[in-house]
Amino acid sequence: MGLISNGTTVFDNGSMASGFGGNLKFISKATASASASIEFTSGIDSTYKEYIFFFKDIHPATDNVLFQFNLSTDSGSNYNVTKTTTHFSAVHNEADDAASLGYKTGLDLAESTSFQTLVEEVGADNDQCLSGYLHLFSPSSTTFVKHFIARCNNYRRSNYSADHYTAGYGNTTSAIDAIKFQMSSGNIDAGEILLFGVN
Repeated sequence: MGLISNGTTVFDNGSMASGFGGNLKFISKATASASASIEFTSGIDSTYKEYIFFFKDIHPATDNVLFQFNLSTDSGSNYNVTKTTTHFSAVHNEADDAASLGYKTGLDLAESTSFQTLVEEVGADNDQCLSGYLHLFSPSSTTFVKHFIARCNNYRRSNYSADHYTAGYGNTTSAIDAIKFQMSSGNIDAGEILLFGVN
């Protein structure tokens, strides 16, 4: 099946894959169940020049927390890669009486080894969660820094839809071979993270 616009096929699978430079290749999936964190310590290597992590219905055990990640150059023994990043978000509430779009100075990093926030104010109500994706480019390069781009949407604790944009780079020429996702406090109660390579 291709992309459809007004009943006309715009792209079929072959031309779409060609236009975007390749196909997605499934590597692995991690399912959270009261998990302190989710780590990918294998599958990130020189096989692909781009990797995508998809977040599906990530639900925290604790209300009003941050969803974060960090990178490793030693197979997950340490998650402390120095990063410089940027973050902004657009929000709108259910009551339709509040909305904003702005840069989040408290969620960026400047040459810091701290965990990078992808989503803030994640709600823990039974129907609240976050979904989105993170692109990691050329993690095995030993020449260039490691760029990433992420976009996520979450159902905030205060009944807002929040669309988060995060980008930056790991300021290292060492190969990145592992990544860790966590909440700033408490467990990841449920959800899935899928890892794909872009062929």
